[in-house]
Amino acid sequence: MSDKRDEAETDPIAPGLLALDQQLCFAVYSAAHALNRTYKPLLDPYGLTYPQYIALMTLWEEDGRTVKALGATLGLDSGTLSPLLKRLEAAGYIHRARDRNDERQVLVTLTEKGRAMKRDAVAIRLAIGEATGCSLEALQALTAQLQALAGRLEAGEARDDAA
Repeated sequence: MSDKRDEAETDPIAPGLLALDQQLCFAVYSAAHALNRTYKPLLDPYGLTYPQYIALMTLWEEDGRTVKALGATLGLDSGTLSPLLKRLEAAGYIHRARDRNDERQVLVTLTEKGRAMKRDAVAIRLAIGEATGCSLEALQALTAQLQALAGRLEAGEARDDAA
């Protein structure tokens, strides 16, 4: 029977290679959780969760999206998105209705309350920027890097799916 020391001496994996604090995935995961915790007290006065808030953001960019288009933009499946939208509608931020031109589609539109929330979102954005301790330029660069990373990872998934 070999002891742990013999195993460590013959282990071909470089020391620290699998250390949790050296993993990109864990750094992104930890940052996402920290960001969500930072958003929570800013969104609580509005009765919003972070996923609900980003759904509103997409509608501020383009109101009147279909549920399907909203899900694609947010990367959420209908099982997650539908209850989220129901809660936003119950809170008075959005309205959902069947598309008159295609009854299979459900359109999501902002209410006056949902449109008014956009003005308050500016202060939320500034508070998040301040909480990061980063300059606007640094945040823009980090955002671009993360978007590029996501694009490369998604492109890799697409290649794998095609194979």
